Amino acid sequence: MHRERLDTIVGELLAAGATRILDLGCGTGELLQRLQSHAVFERLVGIDIDERAIARARQALCLDPLIQTGHLQVRYGSFESPDRELAGFDAAVMLETIEHIDPGRLSRVEQAVFSTLRPAMVLITTPNQEYNVLHGMHPRQRRHPGHRFEWSRAQFRLWSTGVAERTGYDVAFLDIGPFDPVHGSSTQMARFSRQAAESGDQQAIAC
Repeated sequence: MHRERLDTIVGELLAAGATRILDLGCGTGELLQRLQSHAVFERLVGIDIDERAIARARQALCLDPLIQTGHLQVRYGSFESPDRELAGFDAAVMLETIEHIDPGRLSRVEQAVFSTLRPAMVLITTPNQEYNVLHGMHPRQRRHPGHRFEWSRAQFRLWSTGVAERTGYDVAFLDIGPFDPVHGSSTQMARFSRQAAESGDQQAIAC
């Protein structure tokens, strides 16, 4: 399942022609390792608040912790308090990270990612709570002890649609994994794209 999530994310980034990617909550760097194997990606930056995970990511990616330059970087940081130097990337990915955030702090994530960093595309994957029964779980059981919540498909779409409307993005939804007609797929994904009118205005200014 995790391999399928990674493959889906890489495929979406390649299809969009994105070359500068932010991995928000990069963990031990699994997605960055996948992206590193594609020469088309010109700049890759991962951030995380877990120092141990960052150390493992740097080791896996053969990065010197004392050097924070180059096309591939892993940094300590939070996507609730973004580094404005990372604004304007082609894409940002939140791979199985949104559910680790307290619900009361989601508005801070929205402000930081969609209003401050404002990448052209944002990809968010998260567990589909409805599918948990097919994993043999109890109705109130969560897939990981660090999850603060797990959304149904309706809840995820409601939140994502609200974010898109408030911040000037379009949003589409995809299922990842085998599809069940009643419960959906194990993982759900939202693909946010900055609205065309804004992109056109920015191009006009650049000209």
